[in-house]
Amino acid sequence: MNFCLYHDDVFAMATDAMKDWLLSIGIGGSALAALCCFTPFLPWLLAILGFSSALGYFYNDVVLLLALALFLSVTGYAIWRRNQNK
Repeated sequence: MNFCLYHDDVFAMATDAMKDWLLSIGIGGSALAALCCFTPFLPWLLAILGFSSALGYFYNDVVLLLALALFLSVTGYAIWRRNQNK
């Protein structure tokens, strides 16, 4: 068996891993931001972590909706990159 990988094979494997990583970060971040936007999950999470003093800053529609838009954009970009190579 030949275990030698050529440069193109390594580059293709790294590119595929990056696409999967971007997609998972985008979907996970979108789900967490949506959960924090529409439920009282964020105050509970900040209180459990001991950061309840930051609640006034983070539990703001401008911050949460911006985070949701950012993660949805990352998800869309990852899906677009995945479809470009097919």
